[in-house]
Amino acid sequence: MKILACGKGGCGKSVVAALIAKELAKRGKKVLVVDTDESNFGIYKNFGVEQPKDFMEYLGGKDAVRRELVKSIQGGSGERVRMFKEITIEEIPEDYVVSKGNIKIMAIGKIHDFGEGCACPMGAVAREFLEALKLNKDEYVVVDTDAGIEHFGRGVEAGCDVIVAVVEPSYESIQLTNKIVELASKIGKKTIVVANKVDERTFGFIKADAYLPFSEEIFGACLKGSEIPCVPEAGAIVDAILS
Repeated sequence: MKILACGKGGCGKSVVAALIAKELAKRGKKVLVVDTDESNFGIYKNFGVEQPKDFMEYLGGKDAVRRELVKSIQGGSGERVRMFKEITIEEIPEDYVVSKGNIKIMAIGKIHDFGEGCACPMGAVAREFLEALKLNKDEYVVVDTDAGIEHFGRGVEAGCDVIVAVVEPSYESIQLTNKIVELASKIGKKTIVVANKVDERTFGFIKADAYLPFSEEIFGACLKGSEIPCVPEAGAIVDAILS
């Protein structure tokens, strides 16, 4: 199963993605975490590991991918660029993966320098990689996306089975989550809504499939850049995904 976490910037989707991955690994599953957020440099700390090398470099870098995309547009065929025929988790080059227990983590690509261009090449690689990735029994993929819904426009969700919409107690986040549910429905994807950072004031205000209360331990770990602890509520999130 391929699980994609998305939501408003700052809603905690990277934390939720990490908790899902940790819970699946605790249940004996093999998990690949795919970071498709070109702006987030912190999800690796949620697992207590260092940032992996950009997978874009395996394909020759952003410029090489950009040239292929431009070529396909100029060719006028209307056909998508196919970057992979088929790939398994085991076939991902070790240079582009960091591991901890049953969890492997990879990053599609990051914005590192001023003026290097838009994130479109990373979106294209994420879409093609997820669609081409073939999973064996007891293997799961958890995708952490960039903030907002641009990845829907890029088609990244096409290669996933379940969309986890993370919502925090704010009007903007609730409205964006409603849009995510609508877009997911249009492409026939199962959606699980996870209400994050809720307390006694907001618990009943947000309608969700699973709830993650505000945690001082998680807050402290995120502030220090240290590994986040597992919490019991992660089990309910995974149960909702697998149901």
